[in-house]
Amino acid sequence: SCRSGAKFSMPGMMDTILNLGLNDQTVEGLAAATGNERFAYDCYRRFIQMYSDVVLGVEQFEFETILAGLKQSRGVRFDHELAAADLRQLVRSYKDVVLRKVGKAFPQEPLEQLLMAVRAVFGSWNNQRAIVYRKINNIPDHLGTAVNVQTMVFGNMGNDSGTGVAFTRNPATGEKKVYGEYLINAQGEDVVAGIRTPEPIASLAQEMPEVYKEFVRICNVLEEHYRDMQDIEFTVEKGKLCILQTRSGKRTTAAAIRIAVEMVAEGAISKEEALLRVMPSQLDQLLHRRIDPDAQVDVLAKGLPASPGAASGAIVFDADEAESLGQQGKKVLLVRTETTPDDIHGMVEAEGILTARGGMTSHAAVVARGMGKPCVSGCEAIKIDYTAQQLTVGGRVFKKGDLISIDATTGRVIAGEIPMIDPELSEDFNTLLGWADEVKFLGVRANADTPADALRAREFGATGIGLVRTEHMFMATDRLPLAQKMILAENKQERAAALEQLLVMQEADFYGILKAMAGYPVCIRLLDPPLHEFLPQAEQLLVDITTLKLAGGDREKLAAKEALLAKVRSLSEFNPMLGHRGCRLGVTFPEIYEMQAQAIFNAMARLVKEGYEIITEVEIPLVGNVKELAILKQEVVRIAEAVQAELQVELNYAVGTMIELPRACLTADAIAEEAEFFSFGTNDLTQTTFGFSRDDAEGKFLPHYIEAGILAENPFAVIDREGVGQLMRMAVER
Repeated sequence: SCRSGAKFSMPGMMDTILNLGLNDQTVEGLAAATGNERFAYDCYRRFIQMYSDVVLGVEQFEFETILAGLKQSRGVRFDHELAAADLRQLVRSYKDVVLRKVGKAFPQEPLEQLLMAVRAVFGSWNNQRAIVYRKINNIPDHLGTAVNVQTMVFGNMGNDSGTGVAFTRNPATGEKKVYGEYLINAQGEDVVAGIRTPEPIASLAQEMPEVYKEFVRICNVLEEHYRDMQDIEFTVEKGKLCILQTRSGKRTTAAAIRIAVEMVAEGAISKEEALLRVMPSQLDQLLHRRIDPDAQVDVLAKGLPASPGAASGAIVFDADEAESLGQQGKKVLLVRTETTPDDIHGMVEAEGILTARGGMTSHAAVVARGMGKPCVSGCEAIKIDYTAQQLTVGGRVFKKGDLISIDATTGRVIAGEIPMIDPELSEDFNTLLGWADEVKFLGVRANADTPADALRAREFGATGIGLVRTEHMFMATDRLPLAQKMILAENKQERAAALEQLLVMQEADFYGILKAMAGYPVCIRLLDPPLHEFLPQAEQLLVDITTLKLAGGDREKLAAKEALLAKVRSLSEFNPMLGHRGCRLGVTFPEIYEMQAQAIFNAMARLVKEGYEIITEVEIPLVGNVKELAILKQEVVRIAEAVQAELQVELNYAVGTMIELPRACLTADAIAEEAEFFSFGTNDLTQTTFGFSRDDAEGKFLPHYIEAGILAENPFAVIDREGVGQLMRMAVER
């Protein structure tokens, strides 16, 4: 046989050719040597079909059609029921197919067969399924594969022969018990082709008890040697067991955790090795609702996996309707071109969110992650018609009320309602987390914008909050009108009145978060996004104004909408991510940051008086010039000192910045003279280093860049070490 041998296991992705070397002469020799003509011609017809498919490019169905016709004419169901004469006839017919399709006879020279087979197996490294598999599993394309040439052993020599695949532990559950399937009188491809139903490996104990006993012994030896669960291919030839290959077996996340924990208990691996056996990305399967992997799915399109999880529900295009139906206990998916803060009430009640536009940092993505709701964003394949209340994708139309599902861990949009698996955390999972705490050398902080988020983070072992995004607090339904009132204020006095009301709410928010994380540091970032993000979209306002005019609607309401549209237009920017946001807001509207600082220190003072240890980091965003930080820090410190003096408390706080601009990295030494701490905002730092707008890049051209090999990974998901990483290194070293 001729088979691949890549560095990383890629089961079924590359090609294998069995029975290599058979021709019109050697098949007769094999028949004479074994005294079994049927067996010899069964091997030969298999070889012609497999070789022609892999090496010569003749489609499988050409041979399957002939085989099916012959079985029907003989009145048999299975291949092994055909007689030797039938298989001779099949060989002749197969060779005729090759001559007709390829234009020359099937090769008879064994050396020619071997060399062409080796080239074909090497070439299968670049077949489509192998490329896709490597992309999914982050296996580098440049590694390539070896080719192994093995002596054949035959599982199709009679009822004392067979072939199978088995795992040393159950790959679905992790149970320590040999798990697999086998077929009597068959070759390897029969097990996976589904032509015959394989028997469970345990049945081999009755069919061939000595072989089974030896197989279990070898399973134990191999697992002990490789110190991991093994995936083993084997063949039995005339009662003799042969192991064809072994490799570390693929497994579910639940199985991976159980196997890792149990192998530590058995003394096979260390705790550190156990932790490395479970990939961080796999934990999404445990922590979020997911689609049943055994379910048949009709994938309609793929967007960005903005907030992990999975959900099914009836399509709803309007946030008000989503809220109403959700409160009635009905499961709905909110489908929007893109969401705005005005949609927040519908997002709360929806099972999940699907948007046609927007990236991983869009409103829908950020808010959904904060809520723990599954969200697929930037699914540009779907076209939404709000007037007709329908969406179109790939020529198919789905109307309001139709059922769809989203797999927000992968970004898939699926037709219909799909079976789900709810998250379930085992004792083994908690054990593994405990080991992680024992060996860690880096602390882990969480992102949290509510007290509930902070408590959950603490339960999972977070040692602080790395980022509290205060803008999310403004987006709550009871805060948004006040935030809009603040933005629309015509003068400082009107703005101050709105800020006074927001102060009470912000103080309550900070009090809850700081209390939940007492004893651990909490980093609170002052307002970062552009102000227009808190206002309705200009397009929607235009629709509302036009509707009011055509319907002769309320004049006061019309005037208010027109005034709001004028304000939205005045705040709009050509490139808002590089515009009036972050510390620039604090410089031009200092009263906003003053209100937030007052709320933070008021909350701290209350908690300190109640006996809690409170550690707070006040973070000023998007600093590119040390003078920006100096001005704003001075105001924050002034407010802190005033609170301390008035309430006679000592507050443990620091003022720092988020490094998220190339200039901040280049001048980090100067900024450090004012900043008491740094954190890195890799999202904006990546955008400004590459010159990419994340929302546009991920939805439009980044997939093509990765496909073409221009970029190995999405730089918003994996740090660009050569560019962004070098800037970060420079900032740290300065």
